[in-house]
Amino acid sequence: MAAIALLSELKRRNVFRAAALYAAAAWLLVQVATQVFPFFHVPEWVVRWIIVAAVVGLPPFIAFAWFYEFTPEGLKRQSEVDREESIVHVTARKLDRWIIVLLALIVLLMLVNMFVLRKPAADAAAGQTTDTAGAGARPPAKSIAVLPFENLSEDAKNAYFTTGMQDEILTRLAGIRDLKVISRTSTVQYASHPPNLKVVAEQLGVATVLEGSVQREGEQVHINLQLIDATNDSHLWAQSFNREIKDIFTVEAEVAQKVADALKAQLIPEEAARVAAVPTQSEAAYDLYLQGIAHANRAYDQDVLTASELPQAIVLFQRALDADPQFALAAAALSRANMHIYFNAPDRTEARLAAAKAAADRALTLQPGLGEGHHAMAIYYYWGHRDYAAAVEQLEMARKALPNSADVATLLAAIARRQGRATEMIAGFQEATLLDPRSAFALDQLGLSYAALRRYADADRAFAQAEAVTADPADERVTHALNTVAWKGDVAPLRAALIALSPGSDAYASNATSFFVLYWWSRDFPSATSTAVNNADVDWADQVNIALPRLLFAAWAYQASGDHAKEQEMFRQVQKSTSTAMLQQPDRAELHLALAFADAGLGLKDEAISECQRALELLPVSRDALSGSGMLVYAAQLHVRVGDFGPAFELLQTAMSHLGGQSISPALLKLDSNWDPIRNDPRFAQLLALGEKPVESKDAP
Repeated sequence: MAAIALLSELKRRNVFRAAALYAAAAWLLVQVATQVFPFFHVPEWVVRWIIVAAVVGLPPFIAFAWFYEFTPEGLKRQSEVDREESIVHVTARKLDRWIIVLLALIVLLMLVNMFVLRKPAADAAAGQTTDTAGAGARPPAKSIAVLPFENLSEDAKNAYFTTGMQDEILTRLAGIRDLKVISRTSTVQYASHPPNLKVVAEQLGVATVLEGSVQREGEQVHINLQLIDATNDSHLWAQSFNREIKDIFTVEAEVAQKVADALKAQLIPEEAARVAAVPTQSEAAYDLYLQGIAHANRAYDQDVLTASELPQAIVLFQRALDADPQFALAAAALSRANMHIYFNAPDRTEARLAAAKAAADRALTLQPGLGEGHHAMAIYYYWGHRDYAAAVEQLEMARKALPNSADVATLLAAIARRQGRATEMIAGFQEATLLDPRSAFALDQLGLSYAALRRYADADRAFAQAEAVTADPADERVTHALNTVAWKGDVAPLRAALIALSPGSDAYASNATSFFVLYWWSRDFPSATSTAVNNADVDWADQVNIALPRLLFAAWAYQASGDHAKEQEMFRQVQKSTSTAMLQQPDRAELHLALAFADAGLGLKDEAISECQRALELLPVSRDALSGSGMLVYAAQLHVRVGDFGPAFELLQTAMSHLGGQSISPALLKLDSNWDPIRNDPRFAQLLALGEKPVESKDAP
């Protein structure tokens, strides 16, 4: 009976109504604080204290409603009010009205959040491709994308520091096997605080997003970060940091650990140690390293920037090592930058290769087990020596420290491609697109793999996706158009893509070979000659990474134009330069191939065939299924040039059965003037029929 009496009295004194009013008001206040304050960079401790105050304030408010009553004379204690004169029923109606108002506001807020705030997100995404691996599927709960941090520094030159902070925090998180972490190359295209957060998360295939801002003033850094559940826009964790530059590693480690805790990720001891690692004790070295990474990432994102960005990165990495000779991460970065110049510039010299090896050795000596060090060493073995076993061994060690690395997955897939393992190749590049779903590079490599199999329609779709997600589609359009040429023999898209390039731009300069082949296939030999003669590159590399002297292309163009004197001059220069280069690199197949073409142009048939055979021995298909197929096509071309048609057909037939879809196809055979001398041979028609089907491989998917 006492309990019933107490409940009756609580109702009479409007305690229940007061509690409901307080709860509704507190909920509204907390929602406003958590949703609005972050956009104004209000420190997170303010939001936390509001929540604490709301919870702590409930008991005193209920006690107040119990002990006090509103009367016409003002506020009085319940004990001082005669029950006959009490107006609690009037107060009850007022409280009801206020509760109804607050509930209406709550409903309105929910509707606005659902149909207004989410609407711009859908609209913003309407024109974007959503053909990514993450879209449409429910992402893992322990998945995260680290979006670019906003640079709030007054000095815009500090942007590299802000980008570096994002990259370093992402790298620490990516070392946790229990998390799915999206690569930087996919997140870099998004704004710091996108209004369409749910759509961004769907495109990236993640459940959570880390966003924030960095403000650097001298030696002081203010960092404001928030981890958001993208499914409902709620904050899982947020914090502001005010630290000195010297404490920046502590902040990076603390952020990574707190994000991992918020996502309930389990860290093994090795992962916890990597998260807490301090890569250098030198502030100057770290600053130089971050500047170098900014240049290097631009080149890694777009190969066309290799020649302009990576030399600057190398200088900065070397200066970082000079400032701290124990800085293993800088040594690994230096090695990787040198290898990218070696392979992509291309600068295929022993000096460049030696510099890369020395830096990788230094990184792993200073810090055994460093994921970035093993990754750099893998590139050295793969690109430098085609030592796939050693490269895979290094990549497996790198994967232990970098379980979320799309770069590691991409390299493993690329090695499978070189070994002719088609199923593993396609699966590997598809895995890379899961870790890097908005990366043009991963999609581009998938497209090139399909093209190698002569699955040109599949390649076309992959290139279209790459073109849609890349920050600068101009160069990607050229790659896409080259696939169309190999597929259909149509050079119009290639001409349009090249015309669209801005003269003087990096993309324009890096596509000299594309301009040349366009003119060659169009039989505009004067323009092809002009392109080759007026370019300053030493070597030109094709799509399967075979690098030949630019002057050899000039010689062919002069020959096709009928300028015998200039043609002979170019062939002699190629003969001299390659003979000299072979003293340093006697086992480089490309040098023997170039010398073979020079000898053929100078009428030295036996010498040309001998050098060509040596090139094929050094780079057979069994050693490199991709470049090896390209070597077969070049060898066939040489035999045609010296009038030896039988071996040419045999070589072309062999190339057709391997991953040579970028070097040979029915469309390319019909288009290229190199094959004019054998075009009327009955075996040519048989060759065209052979190439109509995709590459047959027991390993093909």
